[in-house]
Amino acid sequence: MPPRPLAEGPLPNLRLRRSGALLDLPWDLALADWPDSPDFRRLPVGPSRHLVRFRVVDDALLAFKEEPSEVAEREYDVLGHLERIRMPAVLPVGLAVQPDGGNAILVTEYLTHSLQFRRLLARLPITAGAYRDRLLDAMAWLLVDLHRAGVFWGDCSLANTLFRRDGDRIQAYLVDAETSEVHPSLSDGQRETDLEILVENLGFGLADVAMLQRRPGDVDGAIQAAHACRDRYRAIWDELHLEPEVAVDDRHAIRGRLRRLNELGFAVDEIAVVRTAAGSRMRIQLTLSNRDFHAHELARLTGIQALEGQARLLLNDLREFVAGIDDRGRLPIALSDGAHRWLAEVLNPSLARLRPAIGPDRDPIQAYCDVLEHKWLLSERAGHDVGLDAAIAAYLAEGAPAPEPTIRGVPARS
Repeated sequence: MPPRPLAEGPLPNLRLRRSGALLDLPWDLALADWPDSPDFRRLPVGPSRHLVRFRVVDDALLAFKEEPSEVAEREYDVLGHLERIRMPAVLPVGLAVQPDGGNAILVTEYLTHSLQFRRLLARLPITAGAYRDRLLDAMAWLLVDLHRAGVFWGDCSLANTLFRRDGDRIQAYLVDAETSEVHPSLSDGQRETDLEILVENLGFGLADVAMLQRRPGDVDGAIQAAHACRDRYRAIWDELHLEPEVAVDDRHAIRGRLRRLNELGFAVDEIAVVRTAAGSRMRIQLTLSNRDFHAHELARLTGIQALEGQARLLLNDLREFVAGIDDRGRLPIALSDGAHRWLAEVLNPSLARLRPAIGPDRDPIQAYCDVLEHKWLLSERAGHDVGLDAAIAAYLAEGAPAPEPTIRGVPARS
């Protein structure tokens, strides 16, 4: 269906971060009254107070949500702030405010390769399993990331979150910021309020899944899991804000603290070593950046843009490859030089084998990470390293499994 002429209806107050066909949409109509179009896509939507529709515009899949104007304007601003500080959240694309109707349509970009929690837990019991634990970690980390950035979520729940598989972990993304607020920093009271909301909503969400799976016995486990997520949050928060005291000549302790934070994904912007009042001890104070240490290192060495968990696995694979070169009796090579060989001899040929099986709608980097995990499992079972070729062959023989849904007709965007 061709776009309606702009003169056919009055334009509302528009804030668009893209132009093109987006400008020609029927913004003067309520979202429910938009004419049918083959560009609309039917996608699963979690519980929502508002109408949400998905549509392809200029080869990008966008989510359109109609809600009260005041709520939509605040959400648009919060999402824009989260994008600027590189927080894991959906990206705002536009806002159309009806001057007389009291409603607005918020436009965000669909998060490629994302999963709703129900699909993630579709075949898994709530009380156990790697995906359950990874999901709890992802929720805890997301709330830590937001709170470090001074963002009060206000409605932390599984329904307001999307998930992406990130190597052998899961990355959570804020998808609903209707109740969110941005502050210079959060008080302990604000953080505890968000945590109480998390426990209540997470418990209800997991219990709901248990009942849908006809596992009423798992309801108690859902409540325990919600409290465990809060415990994970507190452990992470305490780890990041720890200021250990060490002996004045203990530089090894400083290096160990830096290494631990790097392992968690944080780069250190500044190190402050302050003598205590007694003068015989030092306190280590660190200023941390966002959680993308490995992603930056991988991009520096190879130019590959990946999620943090994916980058950690790929860097381990790269280091293993370089160590293997050294083991063959040749002179040691720098990691940067080995990276070019790893790309040419390992990663690129592997991706070429995987792409025909996974198609254009899946993330090839995540598929390679799946192969690495497959290789580890096969090697554990065999009692020796089975090798990458055997792991790829076994992975392909199983149909290159992955839980992500595919959306036909929409170019994949990582």
